[in-house]
This record gives sequence, C-alpha cells and structure tokens, in this order.
Amino acid sequence: MTTRYVEHVMGMPISLALRGRHADDDVAGQAWAKALDVLHTADRMFSTYRTDSYVCRLNRGELTVTDCPPEVAEVLALGEQARCESRGAFDVRRAAGLDPSGVVKGWAVERAAHAFDPLAGTDYCLSAGGDMVCRVAGPNSPAWRIGIEDPHAPDKLVAVVPIRNGAIATSGLHRRGDHITDARTGTTPTALASVTVVHRSLTQADIDATAAFALGPVGLTWLQSRPGRTGLVVLADGTRHIFGDSTREMTSSTSSRGMGRWATK
Repeated sequence: MTTRYVEHVMGMPISLALRGRHADDDVAGQAWAKALDVLHTADRMFSTYRTDSYVCRLNRGELTVTDCPPEVAEVLALGEQARCESRGAFDVRRAAGLDPSGVVKGWAVERAAHAFDPLAGTDYCLSAGGDMVCRVAGPNSPAWRIGIEDPHAPDKLVAVVPIRNGAIATSGLHRRGDHITDARTGTTPTALASVTVVHRSLTQADIDATAAFALGPVGLTWLQSRPGRTGLVVLADGTRHIFGDSTREMTSSTSSRGMGRWATK
C-alpha cells in the first residue's frame, strides 16, 4: 500500500509517497513535518516574492552574502559553478537582480528528503513540481516508476523511468510558459521541448536539466559530456533522444498505458 501526502510550499505542490513499515503512522507524520519545515525555511531565505527574504534584501543592497546564513553562499556557489559549466547559459545573476530559483528547488527538496532516510523498512518518493527524489529500503523493494510527460501532449507520457535510489528532474515550457531563458541573450530557447535528467543528486539533475534547455541546440551534446547523467531530450519537432548510462532501463509510452521498451544509448 502507498500512502500519499500533499502540501503547497514554495509556490508549488509538494507531494510525498511512502510504502512500507512507516507509510502511515506517527513516525511518517513527524518526518513529513520535518521535511516541510526545511522547504518553508528555504522559501523564507530564497523567495524572490517575499520582501523579507535574504535574496530580496541582497537585491536591495541591505545585506552582503557574508551577512546571510551559510546556505545562501552555498546556493550561490552552486549557481556560479553552473554558470561556468554551462558557458554562461545558466546564471543566477541577471540584470534584474539575483534569482537563484533555478538552483533552490532541487537543492531544497534534496535536503528535505533526508527527513525520510531514518524510516526503517520504508520506501519514499518526494516530488516538487514533478522533480523527485526516490529511495527504496532494500533489494526486494520495487523501483519507483516515474512517468515523463510528453511536452507536446501533456496528458500522455513519452517514457517511464524506474528509479530505486536517485533523482529525476524535467525542464520545459509546456507547464509554466516562457520561464527559462538563455542568460547570455535573455531570450527563451526554442530548439528543445523538454529535458529530463536522472542523477544521484536532485540538485545536479535540476540544474543540468535547466542548463541544457537554456543551451538550446547544443543542450543534448552538453548533457552527453556530463558523467553520471541519464535522461531524455525531446526536441521541438518531437524527436526523442535518450542519453547516458546504457544499463538504465527506460520504457517509451505513447499514452499512460501501453508501453514498449526503449534501449538506452
């Protein structure tokens, strides 16, 4: 049996699925409350909409990074690393001011997920707006099966990915509109329809999916050069490309039901 929990935090739905010994008891409830506290704290620190957040105060010049909690410097360092590695396509520093949103979601959810690690004999899948951290308690636990939406027909799936211990993140415009831009030009890329990255770390999966989308036509080649990444890129014309670890099983799907096997390359 799978028990599900949902709450709205950081401007998006946060959902949790639990299976096993502590799927629906007080221990699970306490872990859920701890995870939500991590996410609420991240929102208070990094929200670009809350006037009292550290990010907004930094943008107004009221503080320096050294005046902030160490988590702020950690997130900005991740953003700077991503800027360098993406050749400037991903950048948390823009003309309009500091906006680390492209780092914070994956980073915060990965931190929040650790609240469930002590739950013995319990599998969990923590999702934030479709980006997920998945864990299973042991070798006999089934993998979590994660569907990837078709960006051209969101009521259908382009693939299903089994994940036992890892994370998955997808970037695209079909849900939130033109919210991703190439920081070098300020324009919204149009070459890719969606990018899904599977990695051991949700922080890295989320950053890489966004950076690859921002890189546009060279995004797939860039991802193929990144070690430890697996995933799926859907081009604007609907063409699909699987990249990464050839041992990872991925199944294609033209709907949420019938599935045919894809071999990864």
